[in-house]
Amino acid sequence: MQRIDQFAPAWPTADPAAAGFDAQKLAQLESVIASEFGNMNAIVVVRKGKLAYERYWRGASPERAHHVASVTKSILSALIGIAIDHGHIRDVDQKVLDFFPERQPDPANLLIRDITIRHLLTMTAPYPFEDWREPLDQLCMQPDWAAYTLNKAGLGGKLGDFKYSTSGAHLLSVILTRSTGRSAREFANERLFRPLGMREIPAYGMTAYGFDELFGQAVRGWVEDPNGHSTGGWGLTLTTRDMARFGLLYLNRGRRGEAPILSPAWIDASTAMNEHGYGYLWWVREEDGVRAYMALGDGGNAICCLPDQELVVAATSDFMPQPRDRWTLIKDHILPAVTD
Repeated sequence: MQRIDQFAPAWPTADPAAAGFDAQKLAQLESVIASEFGNMNAIVVVRKGKLAYERYWRGASPERAHHVASVTKSILSALIGIAIDHGHIRDVDQKVLDFFPERQPDPANLLIRDITIRHLLTMTAPYPFEDWREPLDQLCMQPDWAAYTLNKAGLGGKLGDFKYSTSGAHLLSVILTRSTGRSAREFANERLFRPLGMREIPAYGMTAYGFDELFGQAVRGWVEDPNGHSTGGWGLTLTTRDMARFGLLYLNRGRRGEAPILSPAWIDASTAMNEHGYGYLWWVREEDGVRAYMALGDGGNAICCLPDQELVVAATSDFMPQPRDRWTLIKDHILPAVTD
């Protein structure tokens, strides 16, 4: 596969035909999005490094950063991989409690001793809540989110069973800070965003911990917990173009030009198909011979990477419950426009 080197901050729009699209079919996207994906406020389609399609609605723009919700998790996955590449963390099988030496396992919860970074990355650590019913409101009311999560981890199931946990992803952010001495935001600016040509995330002090500050209209930069840790499961704001740049990093096997940012081995492990359809904080799927891996966030925020087609689609959206799956847009309307 040709390596893609298009990362310039001033990203020119290419003619769709030059990127291997049927321009007429691609032009139909706007009406499809308006009628079937009405909460979408931006979409960027990139093929072979060329920005082939880009549209904005409802005040969105190329420069405006948007809260991308759980897309944050896939960014954090890359940061854990970079930390391992640079020797801050030994490997994915290092025990979580290695990073919290002040904690002694509760005799009633000895399973926590066996939880590893891999379990947190793959959502296969046990927690005492029903799947998809994690009480994030309780997490957000705690003075110490890491301690709260460690008190829950290891209970209510067995290692290896899939259970989606945003607090587990946050624990990875705390581990990143304990191993590197920097917040996820600082580490990302230094090792990922700046090298990749993405917008750096400035520091914003949290003034409150209500819904708007954590999830709503007041989210800025990268949300922090009460102890100053960047939120691991949500809370990052990105431009739609920078979401596409991040996806291109994965298609480029972790390089920007000749400069390595993330190891190819990490990308392969993160996006490998498995029984759960979930890699290292990436959703993975194969359908009708098409292989894809996706960073997905509430409301329809998405980065979808299709390596065999050299295609990245990034979308931001206004929040709404149960939006239409963005994969439907890609499968039914973008892939059929590919001409080669």
